[in-house]
Amino acid sequence: MLSADDLDTSVRRSLALLAGAADADWDVPAGTLTWTCWETAEHLADDLFFYATQLGPGEPPADDHVPFAMSRHRPEGPLNSIAADRAAGVSGLLHVVDACAGLLSAMARTRPPSVRAYHVFGRADPAGFAAMGTVETLVHTHDISAGLGLSWDPPVDVCDRVLARLFPDAPAGERWPVLLWCTGRVELPGHPRRTSWRWEGTPR
Repeated sequence: MLSADDLDTSVRRSLALLAGAADADWDVPAGTLTWTCWETAEHLADDLFFYATQLGPGEPPADDHVPFAMSRHRPEGPLNSIAADRAAGVSGLLHVVDACAGLLSAMARTRPPSVRAYHVFGRADPAGFAAMGTVETLVHTHDISAGLGLSWDPPVDVCDRVLARLFPDAPAGERWPVLLWCTGRVELPGHPRRTSWRWEGTPR
């Protein structure tokens, strides 16, 4: 079963890889996204923050998100509540990602399993939000790595647990490519690349 440990493992591996590219140009596109690598990392931090804070209220809203204000820095950029100070450089950006991941990990570990919080893909429990944060970390590190020319090879067992929790109908096959297919990033033999996708956040 996926847990906050999987989130922590994914984030540590991601940050270690990305820190090695601190001198690269982070304003290039992140893989096939319209966002830059910098914007994609900010979006990852925002995802992690957003998932953590949905679990934060004593009684999370049942039919909508906690209403943080969100904005874009440019029309093609991501819609975020969280932004990193450009003056702090890539190391500061990665600290922002790490801090937001720590919030989600803490929430996933301390909130009761009975808690349910709203997500557009289904009301989820703390473990479900940890799974969402894990898949965001895995696939957005893939996007950034593609833009920066890095090689990203996440743990197979973590990919397997993410698929089991969020993508119960995922096809058989090597777990990392299957997760990339589930999130619309690659095609697989017999499975064209997805143009739209979702996961199942509600616990089964």
